[in-house]
Amino acid sequence: MTAPVRFAVSGALGRMGQAVVSVLEARSDAGVFACFDRPGADDPRLVDQASALAAAQVVVDFSTPQASVELAQVCAARGDIALVIGSTGFDADQIAVIDQAAKAIPIVRAGNFSLGVNMLLGLVAQAARALAASDYDIEVFEAHHRRKVDAPSGTAIMLAQAAADGRNVALETVARAARDGITGARPDGEIGYSVMRGGGIIGEHSVVFAADDEILTLSHSARDRSLFARGAVEAGLWAVRQPPGAYDMQDVLGLKSRAAEAAR
Repeated sequence: MTAPVRFAVSGALGRMGQAVVSVLEARSDAGVFACFDRPGADDPRLVDQASALAAAQVVVDFSTPQASVELAQVCAARGDIALVIGSTGFDADQIAVIDQAAKAIPIVRAGNFSLGVNMLLGLVAQAARALAASDYDIEVFEAHHRRKVDAPSGTAIMLAQAAADGRNVALETVARAARDGITGARPDGEIGYSVMRGGGIIGEHSVVFAADDEILTLSHSARDRSLFARGAVEAGLWAVRQPPGAYDMQDVLGLKSRAAEAAR
């Protein structure tokens, strides 16, 4: 019998960290070999970061952008462990540091680990490619629980990026994160975000293509946090077999190559 892949869980006291632990405890091909959280966290199940990394083949991290960056650097210095990052809200400099660390180890960083969302990305890109910017306005709607601290969500940004890729434009040149006051008429090609925070919403995302005479909506609803945890575990099992590199969930699911073929 093959030994289970050894996982460590970073941010283990958080909602997603707990979900990852629950998923791993139910599997036979993977197991929780260590849990750690922020320094000073008081829980008898936790060990320090160094001990956790020494026990594991792969780390799943749902913490904060800065903690994830620091963890990526520590893991890269070790050079013998894979890393799955589910934190969101990174700035460009932090992403650059993570990409540098990925030259030493395999790192899967994704704004969303759901199979459905990753399928949705391809559909959004395809629709954006087919529907002219002069005729169809694109708006990305997202809703999450009141405790989420970043906006727009990582998934909303991924969806907007897919739309921008479909139209072959740089997202930063067409994105509109918020509207308030006298904004003027909407310019052709703008990709907007609309954000809600409230209650215990796990995750709702929709991409609307609005024309004068019709509206097309592509959407995804998360019903249980465990779906993200299952995806993160699958990403970890995939990552331990890969060479160093910066990967995302499209790589894990084999969708990136299929999307490239469909675009040809």
